[in-house]
Amino acid sequence: MNEYFKYLTTSKEDINWGLYLKVAGYARIKSNTMYPPQEHPSEYYFDWKSGRILHEFQLNYITEGAGVFENEHGKFQVKPGSLVVIFPNEWHRYRPIKKIGWVENYVGFNGHIASQLLKHPTFSSQQPVIQCGIREEIIDTYLKISDLVEKERPGYQQIASGMVVKLLGYIISFEKRKGFSGKQISKVIEEVRFLMRQNAAQEFNLEELARQHNVGYSYFRKMFKKYTGVSPGQYHLQLRIIRAKELLISTDKSIKEISLELGFQTIHYFSLIFKKKVGMNPSEFRKRLN
Repeated sequence: MNEYFKYLTTSKEDINWGLYLKVAGYARIKSNTMYPPQEHPSEYYFDWKSGRILHEFQLNYITEGAGVFENEHGKFQVKPGSLVVIFPNEWHRYRPIKKIGWVENYVGFNGHIASQLLKHPTFSSQQPVIQCGIREEIIDTYLKISDLVEKERPGYQQIASGMVVKLLGYIISFEKRKGFSGKQISKVIEEVRFLMRQNAAQEFNLEELARQHNVGYSYFRKMFKKYTGVSPGQYHLQLRIIRAKELLISTDKSIKEISLELGFQTIHYFSLIFKKKVGMNPSEFRKRLN
């Protein structure tokens, strides 16, 4: 990949979209060279002594070399596979080790959707360097962003913003996987999820399921929620609601029949849970979509 950097114009349409790119680039910083390069505009250029404050988010992915990142919360080591998250309006500075250099991929962006997404606990100025490792998915996403930015075809901002969301999703996914790498519990969770999907209408004794897999229930529940984002009971309930929606749309079965088929004790309880999860009762849902 050839070195490049590009600072981007934005239209009112781009800003209203909610996430828009301001800069993207790729650079191979050789050892014993000035950092950052002097050709960068004054808004982005900084010297080590004073640091800088940006008015946008940036994600800087280091694939080779090593260095350091500093902000008001401390000093953080940067190595191959580090992803540096820079927040708007926060002082910071960073640089490669002079005798080593580094290779960086970066993208700067802003918008109200960006602000909402970066509130996820994975992203924190207190822990601004995330150790993702060298990931093909991340590198490929930066490559796609650079291709869109280079050509600037109509609507490129909207497509590139989707790539940024994809990039953030990968980072969250990789962070979640760290707690499960090489652990038996991940296999147990996958087996239980498969069982639930194959038997959405069946009632499950979750404590018994955990016991059958030689896992304590409290640990199983905690790790299941960490893995999926919801508890095992809520996961199973969501599967039943999804199946209920399918039956309401694609069959002429009565609500009572659907309720019984999905293992709900009474039609009243089914309607109550359905409305809580969907925002309307089953009859309203069927009428609105038919």
